[in-house]
This record gives sequence, C-alpha cells and structure tokens, in this order.
Amino acid sequence: MAKNTNNSPRLGIKGALGKAWSGYSYIFIFAIIFVIFLICNGGATWNGVMNILRHSGVVGIIALGMGLVIITGGIDLSVGSTLALVGGFSVIIFNLTDSILLTLLFALAFGAFCGLVNGLLIGKAKMPAFIVTLATMLIYRSLAQYYCKAISPEYTGGTNSVYKAFRELTKYDAFYNIGNGKLLTIPMVGVALLLLTALIVYVAGNTKLGKKLYAMGSNEKAARLAGVSVDNLTVLVYVIAGLLVGVGAFLWIGMNASVDPATTGKSYEMYAIAAVVIGGISMAGGRGKVLGILFGAMSYTVIDKIIVALKMDSLINDSIKGVILIVAILVQTAGPMLRDKLRSMKKK
Repeated sequence: MAKNTNNSPRLGIKGALGKAWSGYSYIFIFAIIFVIFLICNGGATWNGVMNILRHSGVVGIIALGMGLVIITGGIDLSVGSTLALVGGFSVIIFNLTDSILLTLLFALAFGAFCGLVNGLLIGKAKMPAFIVTLATMLIYRSLAQYYCKAISPEYTGGTNSVYKAFRELTKYDAFYNIGNGKLLTIPMVGVALLLLTALIVYVAGNTKLGKKLYAMGSNEKAARLAGVSVDNLTVLVYVIAGLLVGVGAFLWIGMNASVDPATTGKSYEMYAIAAVVIGGISMAGGRGKVLGILFGAMSYTVIDKIIVALKMDSLINDSIKGVILIVAILVQTAGPMLRDKLRSMKKK
C-alpha cells in the first residue's frame, strides 16, 4: 500500500503533463521554437515580438478558414491564388472609388464568391476537394495575372505587372496606416488576427455550427443520419474560407499598397495548412482546437526569423518549412499509433 501511495503523486504529475501536451501541444511547440529564436537572435524586444504577430496576420487569418475546411475533412489549395486575385481587383476598386469601406466590402464579397465557386463544385457537384481547389488555384492566379496586363494602367496604378494603389488618393495614407499602424503598441494587423481568432474559436467551440463541422469531419455518414445538411455545410465552410481570404487581401493592400499577381500569396496554401497542422488540427478532420492555428501561424513566422538570424540562404527557406510540415504530420499520424503499441505492450 505504501509503495502505491509513494508512486501516485509521480504518476499524477506524469499524467497531468501528458494531458497538457495532448491538449495544448501547439503552445509547447511555439514556446520551444520561440526559445530557439531567442537563442539565435540574442534576445528580443517588445517591438520584435509584435513584429512576429504582424507578419503572422495575413497567413494566420487565411489559416483560420483553412482550419475550418480541414476540420470538415476538406482541403483548399486555392487560398494563395485567391489572395492575389481578390487583392488585385480590390486595388482597382480603391483606385476607382478612393474609399476604404467600399474596398473592404468588395474584398469580402469577392473572396466569398471565390469560396462559393469551390463550395458549389465540392458540396453540390460532389467533385473531390483536392482537384477542385487545385484547378481554381491555377485559374485564379492566371486571371489575376491576365487582367493586370489587360486592364488599362490608369486602373492598376500606372503599371501592367503589379496592381498598385495611387498614392495621390486622399484615403491612401489612412489605408496604409491600417496595415502598418498600431493600437496600444499592438499592430493593427495583429489585432485583426486576434479578434478573428477569438470569433472563430467561439463559433467552432460554442455554437451548433461548430458542432456540425466537427461531426461532419469525424464521420460524414453519421452526420447525415443525424440530420446535418452536409452539402450546404460544405458550401458554407468554403464561403467562410473565401471571406477570410478577402479580409487577408484587404490587410495585405494596407500593409503593402500593392499586389503582385505573380508572387502575392505564393505558397500560402502550404503555409496555411502548416499552421493548421502545427496547431494540432487533424488532417483527417473532426479533431483539434482552432486556437492552435494562431500559435501554428506564429510558429511558422518565428521559423522565418530563425532562418534570417542564422543568415541562411533564403532559397532554402521553403525546404526547411516543408521538412517541418512533414515532421508535424508524421507526429500527428505516428504518435497515436506509437501510443497504442505502447499500451498493448504494457497490457501484455
């Protein structure tokens, strides 16, 4: 009896740590990566930390939509191209109207429309999500590049290769400040990311819609039998993803005042998926916490900072990120299998 009593606190601590890791692994992963960054960079200032949040903004917001899609068991490879297309046309709207509000409304509406195209083809036409979004990834970027050259330069900011906001417009400085300004030392882009994360976390964890999304991702047939309108829900989740890309496009213009249709959003589908996976959401769907996406996005940004701090060639950047993505998915898939094997060995 005494032996069991002596071991119980140890087992309790071990169990608590295991539970904390399984429930909040994304925080531990971010902390480890951040500590490595501090070591490589020789420390960090408050402005440096806030800069990480700022640079995580657009990818993080896009990743929130990607997270909802993946929770339902889907995928969206078109988000980077959608960012370029929506961002480019939003610049045109700003140049024509000199209105920040109209530009925002257009970005949201156009982003939602691009998501609707994906949703209808996947949810209603029953086409595979991978194929549909791979196709729209090619279509959206191609359209962004084509119209940049085809439309008169007076709409694209005097250039045929980049969509550029006119500096002469009265609202230009105000728009630029949205992307580069701060609220109580916190970047406005970071504030937008935090607010949208809080909203999506609430929707996913505390509403009927959120429960339906997880149910659909866990078992689509069972969800149908339970009365969930899977087809309509699929359309809705892709529209939400497109809407969030629209927010990202609006903030991108505020930060950069221009959109390059050839490079803007390039590889963002991979970055968004990586943020979701590092955040602990299962690629199989139906499992994971949306809050983890925030930490996943910031983790990827910190990795960028580590590469810069180590003065590594920028061309190796995506290779390192790709390896990290593979490792993250490997841990996600192999971890449960290893735990099951260890449990079966203990029982024997």
